Amino acid sequence: MRRLLTLSFVALGLAATGAAAQDKMTMGAEMSVLPQPCREALMKDMAMPKMGEGKMMDGKMADAMDMSKMMGGAGMPGMDQMPMTEAQKASMQAMMKMSMPMMATHRIKDPDLAFNCGMIVHHQGAIDMATIELKFGRDAASKTMAEGIIKAQKAEIAEMTARVETMKAR
Repeated sequence: MRRLLTLSFVALGLAATGAAAQDKMTMGAEMSVLPQPCREALMKDMAMPKMGEGKMMDGKMADAMDMSKMMGGAGMPGMDQMPMTEAQKASMQAMMKMSMPMMATHRIKDPDLAFNCGMIVHHQGAIDMATIELKFGRDAASKTMAEGIIKAQKAEIAEMTARVETMKAR
């Protein structure tokens, strides 16, 4: 009985450590792209679940989601030896900047708020990628498309941000 109790406490401690590491990883990501109501909802909804509520992410999944490892090539055979152009580096940085905040928004319990907050980050990622195309691209049609994407995505971000502000009262 004593051994079972000890094992239960060890398992509980490991689960809490995993959840804390995931929350730290999520909140350590660049969240300034999110409007204040999104950040507030994340802080509120990221509280550790009570026993029996929800399922903790296992270590393998958390490691797979750690995009920072990609920059050094960890876990990607050959990446550390593969030279990257400035355009590739910029693209990788844009994807990493968007990845964790976008995934974090799925932890917001209100589905409407989660959708809008996630789309704001997604659209900002599209703007960042289009900006990279304008800086490094050579194809005139692609550059024209990038300009249109920037204009459209900025307008949609403004619309979704206004919607998120009205949802905060709910």
